[in-house]
Amino acid sequence: MRKVLIANRGEIAVRVARTCRAMGLPTVAVYSPVDRGALHTRVTDFALEIPGYLDIDALVAAARRAGADAVHPGYGFLSQNGDFADAVAAAGIAFVGPPGPVHRRMGDKMGARRLMAAAGVPIVPGYDGDDQSDATLAAEAARIGWPVMIKPSRGGGGKGMRIVRGADHFAGALAGARREAKGAFGDDVVVLERFVDRPRHVEVQVLADAHGETIHLLERECSIQRRHQKVVEETPSPALSPAARETLCAAGVAAARAAGYVNAGTVEFLMDPGGAFYFLEMNTRLQVEHPVTEAILGLDLVRLQLEVAAGRP
Repeated sequence: MRKVLIANRGEIAVRVARTCRAMGLPTVAVYSPVDRGALHTRVTDFALEIPGYLDIDALVAAARRAGADAVHPGYGFLSQNGDFADAVAAAGIAFVGPPGPVHRRMGDKMGARRLMAAAGVPIVPGYDGDDQSDATLAAEAARIGWPVMIKPSRGGGGKGMRIVRGADHFAGALAGARREAKGAFGDDVVVLERFVDRPRHVEVQVLADAHGETIHLLERECSIQRRHQKVVEETPSPALSPAARETLCAAGVAAARAAGYVNAGTVEFLMDPGGAFYFLEMNTRLQVEHPVTEAILGLDLVRLQLEVAAGRP
């Protein structure tokens, strides 16, 4: 690896540039016209203007023009976009993250639930079938038992999610969830899950290389949230005994292996008041909260990402 293009802006672009500088790797910033002169363009070695941060062709062209042999997507924007990962790889450039098929595999909640169940990773009792008729979904909701969570199969950020506490409210909530999902993600397919009341939200940081080795870097507790968005993260989780931590982190590793994962990622779990935990989703990128793990372990996750992308075990 000789030069890294950072396909992002703001804090994460500055963060990636800092590690690259410590590793002796030249960096290339990209910026939209409104970001000319922004901090991330001034802490890198080169900066190129692009029309926008979601323009895959422009980003790949910028990497080629700059002679970059690696692209770090940061978080947000195209960091979980399989088409972007594919386009970077097709240009002969290393993508600092998992390959395109992994993004697509884990970005589909329906498919991810099925994959995790097949791998023996606990999933929330629910319905992830192909029959999306109103009648089937209503019947499945009754089978699961109220309250039920309706979740779009695509997307994230809490968009389209609905909690339904009885049969009388299901049809209206389903229509609203589909409408919001279609508008936000272009897909109105939903999954149903038993609503876990007063859960804890605990996520496992994983790291996988291209040689078949997958490890965990412990967990982060992120139960303090507002509107499904994390507000506070801490580690270690105060809810886990040493034995529970070992079991949970092993499940995170199993999930990453089942996905064929490469690079740094996060496997998110719900934990009910009784201590049972269930797979929620996988973030196929570096998370905003990664410094929490770094502070405890003394590791640089961006450096590890770059080393994995360079083919090191």
